[in-house]
Parts: sequence; C-alpha cells; structure tokens
Amino acid sequence: MVVSPRDAQGSGPTQAPRAPALVGETPPEVIWHDLECGSYHADLPLWRKLAAGCSAPILDVGAGTGRVALELARAGHSVTALDRDPVLLGALRERAKDLDVEIVCADARSFELGRREFGLCVVPMQTIQLLGGAAERVAFLRRARAHLRHGALIACAILSELEPFDCAKGDAAPSPETARVDGLLHVSCARRVSVLRRSVLIERERRILPAGDCEGDGALAGPPPVEHPCERHVVELSRVSVRELEREAIEAGLLPQPAREVARTEDYVGSAVVMLRA
Repeated sequence: MVVSPRDAQGSGPTQAPRAPALVGETPPEVIWHDLECGSYHADLPLWRKLAAGCSAPILDVGAGTGRVALELARAGHSVTALDRDPVLLGALRERAKDLDVEIVCADARSFELGRREFGLCVVPMQTIQLLGGAAERVAFLRRARAHLRHGALIACAILSELEPFDCAKGDAAPSPETARVDGLLHVSCARRVSVLRRSVLIERERRILPAGDCEGDGALAGPPPVEHPCERHVVELSRVSVRELEREAIEAGLLPQPAREVARTEDYVGSAVVMLRA
C-alpha cells in the first residue's frame, strides 16, 4: 500500500465509520486504491529489471488491483498476484483478461499454494510494513521462502524517512488527489503524518463530490467543499529498518543481499528495497 503523505497499500488499514456519500457503480475500495496508489511509477523500472533476469513464475504480494502484476504480465512474465482483499482482486481479475496472471486471495503471513516454483517474489509499496511487527514479518518471509526455488529472490520495499506534518496545526498539505469515476469526483487529501516510535500513521480525508465540482480534465475546481461528508482513512505502518528486516530474514532462513533504492520523486518519498535470497 509506496507510502508518502498520500498513498499506502496493503493489508489492514484502519478507518473511521464511513460517512454517507454519493454512490457510483465501481466499488469504492477499488476507486480509492487506484487513486492513492495507482499513479506511482517510480518503482516499476526496478521490478521490471528484476523480472527480466527471472525465467520462473513471479509472486506479487499485496497485489491490490494489479499495478505491478499487470506491468510484469504485459512484459511476458507468469505472475501470481496475492492479496487478502477480494474486492481489489476482483478488479485485477477483470484487468488481467488474456494475461498470464493467477489470482490468489490469502493472507501473506499464512498462505499456502502447494508448490515451490517462484523465481522472484516482489513486495512493493511498503506492504511488508502493513503486516504487523517482527513476528508477522518473519511469518511472511517463511511462507515466501517455502514457495521459492533455491536461489530465488525476495525484494521488499520499505519506507525511507518521512517528515511528519499536521494540517490541523497549520502545516502545508500535499495537493489533493482526484479521480472522476462513474460521473463523480473522488478527492483524497492527506491531512496528517505522525512518526511514532514503532509506527507511522498516515491520515487522509476522502470525499465524493458531484461531477460539477471538477474541471473538464477531472481536476478539482478549487478546495474540496467542506460541506460534503468526509471519510477519515488511517493507515498504520510498522517501522522497520533495512538492518532489522535483514536480521528477521536470516531468522526465516534467507540470505540478505545488497539493498537497492527507489529514489524519491516530487510527489513520493523514496524506498529502500531489501533483497533476500532463498
């Protein structure tokens, strides 16, 4: 789920009760996931490069609606896309028609596919930090290792340093992310990032507005109207460093390799990518 002040993906975000809002045909989980995660492209060259050196099937953990899985499948790879959200996977299934993508709805910490064939496991967008603490991460790494060929790689993106901010205290917020879907304008605004001792909390406000509130290209015409109902959405990421994750990987029977990096962009923080060999 990349994590910047405006995006996170994966298993187990927390959120306040949903406020009444306008309703369209596309499941809201899919719209928000695509809006807050789908536009991130900075990591794709790394996944493509790793996949190019792999002739075996690839496992994409925290696949969501298919941002990475579809990219690799279109490049000719056989991909198994794993996520625990059936709604997001339903969208991926529709998008993956005519591509070599297997859909698996399961928890990354306990999945069992009954085969050991994968040459690469990618864990993009800080998904591993959504699984919980050290015990949960080790549980996932053991399950991943059990499905990998000897010598295969696991690549886990983790959060680089993130500066906290709080709009309620007058800090500047990133620009809202907007998408026009089913004739409605969906707006996601990052409001607060809290960096705690063991976790990072990322809080957004989501609104669904009449289409008349957007320009012809779907951009928001002015600030989001506060009179529209707002949904508060909070994602909690466990903090973990490269060294900590490498120590956990050794406990799971994996061999750390030199870490890679995804550079920060104007809109997104950077990521360290922990490389582990089975």
